[in-house]
Amino acid sequence: MKIYTKTGDAGGTALFGSGRVSKASPRVAAYGEVDELNAFIGVAAARVGDTAIRDALERIQRDLFALGALLATPDPGRRKGKWELPAARISALEAEIDGWEGELPVLTAFILPGGSDAGAALHAARTMCRRAERAIVSLAADDLPDTVIPYVNRLSDWLFVCARLVNRRAGVEERTW
Repeated sequence: MKIYTKTGDAGGTALFGSGRVSKASPRVAAYGEVDELNAFIGVAAARVGDTAIRDALERIQRDLFALGALLATPDPGRRKGKWELPAARISALEAEIDGWEGELPVLTAFILPGGSDAGAALHAARTMCRRAERAIVSLAADDLPDTVIPYVNRLSDWLFVCARLVNRRAGVEERTW
């Protein structure tokens, strides 16, 4: 199979099981933001030395593939298996956040994004996550599972705490505003 199909040369793309739409459609924009976030989490993971955090980031990447598939498939009847984003994934993010916060100083001020290479990449991923969340919310799709927006909202919190943790473990002091 060739990587190029030429079917998008006129500015359209196919949704799974639902025909063609403009590449400028809100749905395509939303899953494009998720794809960008996923790619940048890969950049962050490449900079993280901690194996457990790298594994957690890979798990997030798999979740984001599921989210992209949900967004690219407007017909819920066509979704199956790996395309699920169960509520347990939100609970897992919250549990990791709670555990990691035990290693971190209590927040008393806004933190300037940055720090180590890995921490800075995670802070950037957090902002991409918020952009993806805005795109999904503006899509206002009633065909998405109820877990989608809470998952993305919690993920941005997770990325923030993960950035703080990576910086702390690297011995990089947080700079405040």
